[in-house]
Amino acid sequence: MKVPKPTIRRLGLYYRCLSRYKEEGANFVSSQDIAERLNIKSSQVRKDLSYFGEFGKRGLGYDVKKLLSEIAHIIGVNKEWNVAIVGAGNLGSALANYPGLSKHRFKIVALFDNDKEKIGKKVAGITVYQMGELRKMVKTLQIEIGVIAVPESAAQHVAEKLEEAGIRGIVNFAPMKLRTRVPIEDVDITLSFETIAYNIIKAPAFSPIETPDEDK
Repeated sequence: MKVPKPTIRRLGLYYRCLSRYKEEGANFVSSQDIAERLNIKSSQVRKDLSYFGEFGKRGLGYDVKKLLSEIAHIIGVNKEWNVAIVGAGNLGSALANYPGLSKHRFKIVALFDNDKEKIGKKVAGITVYQMGELRKMVKTLQIEIGVIAVPESAAQHVAEKLEEAGIRGIVNFAPMKLRTRVPIEDVDITLSFETIAYNIIKAPAFSPIETPDEDK
């Protein structure tokens, strides 16, 4: 049974939502509770979870700890993933410094670049290696996920090098579709801005809420 991609994306949202419920001390939650926090329909929550089994208890809802563990197993965050970033520029450095990745068990263990001035230096405590060391370091550091943070002109070449090195999956920040034999997730930041710009243009105009002038 093929699981729709939007469902897979929402599993990560459910995982974060349940993590917050756990922190708050909740033992059971309903699909309605989850839906209200995520601003989606409760029927969507139930449908998404039904792809993977029956988790709820009639009259009680979902056991927070159990469902959290099940989703962690489904999306693979029940283990730590070693990640390499190719491209130690502004984007690659920002990703290396982002604490949210390690919090969710995606550990940046290496960066790679062809700029001789960057090689050997550290970004957020992580060493920048030359591309020629990619295959060796993937094996040595047991890296499974590669991140492409290079210009569009170099992205396909980098994807091929990552595959050759034994990377199992790729997150691509270059604004183009890449040919790969391994799973790839495209993250187009510009497309998100273009989408919100379109939605702003199409949205009905409204007046901002007026607040008292504190200086008066």
